[in-house]
Amino acid sequence: MGRVTEPLLDHVARIQAEWARERPDLDVSPQGVIGRLHRVASLLTAQLCVVYSRYGLSEGEFDVLAALRRAGDPFERAPGELAAFTMVTTGAMTKRIDRLERAGLVTRRPSTADGRGRVVALTPAGRELIDTAFTAHMHNERRLVDDLAPADAGQLEQVLTTWLAQLEAPQAPPRKPGHHG
Repeated sequence: MGRVTEPLLDHVARIQAEWARERPDLDVSPQGVIGRLHRVASLLTAQLCVVYSRYGLSEGEFDVLAALRRAGDPFERAPGELAAFTMVTTGAMTKRIDRLERAGLVTRRPSTADGRGRVVALTPAGRELIDTAFTAHMHNERRLVDDLAPADAGQLEQVLTTWLAQLEAPQAPPRKPGHHG
């Protein structure tokens, strides 16, 4: 008679099984979604960073160059706008811009709209680099998404779009006790 083998458990399933054993009073099923999304995001980020590093860029530097390129001609944005587009602090943005400026990929200049403000712009070398790197990035993302069946990729995109909209929706302020209306 053959041996009965247990199905292979992924990393998240093993964690869930341990928590279910240790804390049977808690529903650990949300970990199946959240834990896997977290692991997928981490593994995808590692795969994406391989392409960025091929072009001498960190993930954050790629994001800055991409945000400038998406701005369209003349390919410039204010530092605060870049920070908002890339979801980092202005301090972190300053460090990224400093590095990109030293590499000759961006320049800073005073804003024509606001004499106190600054503008960051792609240099021709920066535009060439981001165009080349972004092409490789899109090929890499295609390779990664192609691991899914097209119908699954479409369904996953719809589900994630809906969930992201709910998570990003502004939260209503809590109502004051006794306030009806």
